This record gives sequence, structure tokens and C-alpha cells, in this order.
Amino acid sequence: MPKFLIHDDLKKLMSKHYLMPKVTRYLGKKVAWVTSGAPVEVLVALGVQPIYPENHAAICGARKVAPDLHRLAEGAGYSPEICSYARNDLGFQLGGKSPIPFGGMPKPDMVVACNNICNTVTKWFERTAEIQGVPFYLIDTPVIHDQLQPHTVAYVKSQLEGLAAWGEKIVGKRLTDKRLREVATNAQENVDAWTEVLEMNLERPALFSCFDAFVFMMPIVSMRGNAFVTRFFQKLKGELADRRRNGQFLLKNEKRRLVWDNIPIWFQIGALSRFFKEHDTVLVADTYTHAWAGHTFGADDLFEGAARAYTDIYLNQSIHARMAKVQHLTEKFGADGFVMHSNHSCKPYSIGQYPVKEEVTRRTGKPGVIIEGDMTDPRYFTESQSVQRLQALLESLG
Repeated sequence: MPKFLIHDDLKKLMSKHYLMPKVTRYLGKKVAWVTSGAPVEVLVALGVQPIYPENHAAICGARKVAPDLHRLAEGAGYSPEICSYARNDLGFQLGGKSPIPFGGMPKPDMVVACNNICNTVTKWFERTAEIQGVPFYLIDTPVIHDQLQPHTVAYVKSQLEGLAAWGEKIVGKRLTDKRLREVATNAQENVDAWTEVLEMNLERPALFSCFDAFVFMMPIVSMRGNAFVTRFFQKLKGELADRRRNGQFLLKNEKRRLVWDNIPIWFQIGALSRFFKEHDTVLVADTYTHAWAGHTFGADDLFEGAARAYTDIYLNQSIHARMAKVQHLTEKFGADGFVMHSNHSCKPYSIGQYPVKEEVTRRTGKPGVIIEGDMTDPRYFTESQSVQRLQALLESLG
């Protein structure tokens, strides 16, 4: 299978993403370190460059340098039981080396966290602001136990309006409705284009696996709100369409289709990809990359639309919503079963996976398996145990 040509474009985008803030700082542009679920449209509209410690941590995990950063953080007193992304980032801030050229992440002028993905980010990013000596803003999103309530939307909307006022003071300029609408339109087009990319795997045989999508997703996570993100995904869609016309499918003999749940085991992406290919199996979809797909920001009240979009996300919902999501992807993509990564670092994503597994199997008749690991810390992953469990699932599928 030939290499995706789009990878060269992605490398250039990511290099520019980390380098440009260091250059534009001299022109007065501000940099914000933000969580992956933060409403960055407000910041982008203010001319602020968002940088994502979680994205940087994922790159460190994939490049297998995270253990050195973990040791630095743990040596400074941070527990090995806290999120490995957090330990990775804190280790970097304590002087650890980054695999990204030019010294890794640029120094921030502000730190913004939204706890719609987990509550660890609350203290992690608060501590980061203390280390960096910059202002900190937290957006609190109450968990949706049944359905999104009007009072919850109003509560989050008021915090987004507060973020705009807070950001205006730091950057020294006003947020205009025109610019915010432009960025929101870009973000909606980004999401729509990314959704279309993921849905190109609805047809058989598959053109890519979720291991490819984990790499392709970087622009939708790190660069939302920019028109060039849409152009990137449109180019990726064109390459995928060419591959389908030319019969360049991921596998010559696609025997089984599976769905993945949870964050990737970044340091095992290559090994897991090879394992499934050797067994004529493709992971056609996953809950992680779909967390940035299918959202609607709304065209009228932009702050209310953003409040709804950023509160009503996968990790901020009940276990019943998670059951429905895994079931939906399994049925929509014609999967024969599913794999759930019990992620030591991400409790919000992993707690409840056993009842989710049992219920999705009951509803769909499709079997699932749970493997244990961590997104960047190899100490919590045993390859032989995971392979044994995966082989048992594949054998049950025939």
C-alpha cells in the first residue's frame, strides 16, 4: 500500500503550527495553551494562536520520548497515577526535550481550559499557568446526564462571553461579530469536511484505518477555525477518492471490520496496525476521531451555538450516550465487532467500558474485547496479553 501523499502536507502544517507563534510573537500576536475541547473560535477571532499540550503529548507518545518526560515529572513529585498527557507536559515544562523542532511548544501568554473532556485538566492547566506565570481561564461544562438543559446552555454561554471579555483585555483589542462569524463559519466547514473524510470508510473495502485517522485528525484538533484546514481535508478526500477509483484499498482481502473506542495507544500504533493487517482486519471507525465530527455551531447566537457544541460532546455525556455511540458506529460502518482500550490515564473515557461492551453486544449481536494500556506510558501496556485477547476476538469472528 503506497504512502499517503497528504502526509507531506501534514508535516508542513504541523511544523508551521509550532514555529509561527515564535515568529509572530515579535509582531505582538499572543499564544494560548488550551485543552483539546476548548472553544478556540473565540481566541482565533481575537488573533490568538492556540497551542495544545495534549496534541504535543500525543506526538511525544508516538515518537516514544514520553517516558523520559514522565520521569522528570515524577521526579518532581507528580504521581504516576495522574494522566500521562499531564505528566508528559509537566515534564516538558520542567526542561524535558520535545521531538518537535525549534524547542517544542512556544511559551504561552495565557492558558485556557475547558473541563468537557475531563476534570484533570482543571488542576493541570491551573498549575501550568502558575509555572508559566500567565493568566488562567477555566470554562466549566456540567455533565449531561440525560439531555442538554437550557440552564446549562445559559451557564456555559455566559462563560464564553466572559472568555471574550477576558481575552480582549489581554490582547488589547475588541472582538467583532464579523470576525467571530468568519471563524465560526470556518470551524463549521472544518468539521463538515472532517466528517466527510471519516465517512469515506462507509464503503467496502476500506480506504484507511482508524490508525491513519488518528494522524489525519491533527488539523481538526489543533487548527480549527482556519480556512486552510478545510482545504487540507478536501485534498485528503480527493486522494482517497483517487485511491478508490484505482482500487488502492487498505487491504486486498478485507475479512473483518472493527470499531475502536478510546484514545490511541500512541506508541503502539505501528505495531497494532501491522497486527490487524496481518489478520485481514481493518478498524474502520472510532469514537475518538468522531468526537470532532458532526457538530453544528449554529448561525444565529454564536455564543449559544458554541455553548451547545462544546457541552454536548462524547466525554461530557452519560454512559447511556456512550453505549449509543459505540452501537451507532458499529452499525453504521458495518463492523463485525469492536475493540475498547481501557486507558489507564483517561478514567472518564474508560470507566464504564465493561457495561458498555456488554450492552452494545446485546443490542447489535457483535462481540467486543477490552485491552488494557495507556495513551503514552508503556508501563501500563503488556503486548502479549493484548495480542492474546485480540486474537481471541478475531477467532470468534471466523
